[in-house]
Amino acid sequence: MKAADYISKYLEHRGVGHVFELVGGMITFLLDSLHQQTKIEIVSMHHEQAAGFAAEGYGRITGVPGVAMATSGPGATNLLTAIGSCYFDSTPAVFITGQVNRHEQKGDRAIRQLGFQETDIVAMARPVTKAAWLVNDPDDLPRLLEEAFDLASSGRPGPVLIDVPMDVQRAEITDISRLDNLRPQKAVEVAANPNAVEFWGAFKKDLAAAKRPLILAGGGIRSSLTAGSFRELTRSLGIPVAYSLMAVDVLPSDDPLRVGLIGSYGNRWANIALAESDLLLVLGSRLDVRQTGADTDGFKEGRTIYHVDCEAGELNNRVSGCRVLVSELDTFIEHAIAEPPMSSTISEWKTRIAELKSHWPDTAEFRDGTGINPNELMHRLSDVSKAAVAYVLDVGQHQMWGAQSLDLASHQRLLTSGGMGAMGFALPAAIGACLGARNKPVVVVAGDGGIQLNIQELQTIFRLQLPIKIIVINNKCHGMVRQFQESYFHGRYQSTLWGYSTPSFRKLAEAYEITSAFVEDTAELTTALEQCWENPQAPFLLEVGIATETNAYPKMAFGLPMSQMEPLAKPVEMEGT
Repeated sequence: MKAADYISKYLEHRGVGHVFELVGGMITFLLDSLHQQTKIEIVSMHHEQAAGFAAEGYGRITGVPGVAMATSGPGATNLLTAIGSCYFDSTPAVFITGQVNRHEQKGDRAIRQLGFQETDIVAMARPVTKAAWLVNDPDDLPRLLEEAFDLASSGRPGPVLIDVPMDVQRAEITDISRLDNLRPQKAVEVAANPNAVEFWGAFKKDLAAAKRPLILAGGGIRSSLTAGSFRELTRSLGIPVAYSLMAVDVLPSDDPLRVGLIGSYGNRWANIALAESDLLLVLGSRLDVRQTGADTDGFKEGRTIYHVDCEAGELNNRVSGCRVLVSELDTFIEHAIAEPPMSSTISEWKTRIAELKSHWPDTAEFRDGTGINPNELMHRLSDVSKAAVAYVLDVGQHQMWGAQSLDLASHQRLLTSGGMGAMGFALPAAIGACLGARNKPVVVVAGDGGIQLNIQELQTIFRLQLPIKIIVINNKCHGMVRQFQESYFHGRYQSTLWGYSTPSFRKLAEAYEITSAFVEDTAELTTALEQCWENPQAPFLLEVGIATETNAYPKMAFGLPMSQMEPLAKPVEMEGT
């Protein structure tokens, strides 16, 4: 069987329903085989980065590897940001790139390049993949494909890259028995860490004595596909749950145990609650600087921290002195559900959290602003978007407002670029998420800066007539960095406000034949949002104008304890934006 045909049939046998790509010479054989040999839908994007983000959105929403393809040279290198995003956010994905013919590769020659567009993408991608291979022997393909899919989904999920020269794509594979005998992948049985019994026993003992226990949920809960069992565990424990940016959707907004977002731009009441807690169970969170702030001693002071993660290197890393367990979350949660602790009376603690939330409402952080309140916008957007299966946030101030204030139903997901923090993520990732959810509606929330990085994918949305509702919050600047410059550069707004401008996004949408509207008056906001859903199955773009000087608050005052947040406190250390 021709190798390109084998690859295509293998993808179909593994349940791949969509492949995201931008055509180029080195993948024409692969695309032709996909078209002729399979029922896989080929989704042609308008930039390889967008194809990669679409595959990421697909993998995040389905839990199975998303697949993206690109040609050699610029095509392959354009995938790298999306590959890195999948790696940092633990998203299963398989990237397949075309490479020049084997006889056109420079090999050990002391030259930069032999074949046209020849580029060593394997070497470039290796640091941000679980594995990256150049296929020089066609008979290696069956084994490598199988390893790629298994590796992408097992352990801590992530991307795998396979680089296939054109002449290898045309070559014959002599042994196709792996394809003939292929069965659906079985879940890998992971033995529970024997230390789990001791770890859980110690936690139960401390829980019985705790007055203010808290769970911190991280993105590992979603990437390990354990959200359902996690919800069962929280009901069993009855402990309030705070969450990181990557775990906003692990509990629905109406869950009585859901506290709020913690971290750099966390809900003020949630950060205060964490600061007042005396026992913290951390599940699947890296405890990075955006969660703890710079004051790691303050983060751990006054509380016992129990930390579970599948990677030993993440434990006692920035925050030391934790009681730790290296474990897959599914096996740990299964064990914890089977061995529930004695119930402890923490009604006063729950009342305290409710009081904090009432005293520090998210919409009141918009103290000195004019025009539309972004946190209020998120609540109103939630009210009209019950039909959405997911919200996809781009990167910037709007990302923080969305994470702070979107009201999620139990069936709704929230996707964003966390570790990579890639502007331009949302629009193409929403395409992948929408297709992965079988064309159910998806809401995009993006800023005027981020939307322009991959705005060409409006054409893909129109061509496929996907029910994606796009909210573009236009403050006519790169708001998050402008806010950073306001704090640390005395209001010198180079390249965020100075030397930057925006188009009319409503008119751009019209150029792509997507129905659109514009609103900047609070009194007209609900009516404008309802317009998005007049035809639930059609794309729509709503441009929301807000004041340029609007800041994302609260914001942790770096160098101070996490309960101290701007604008009521001022930072004493420099931080990343």
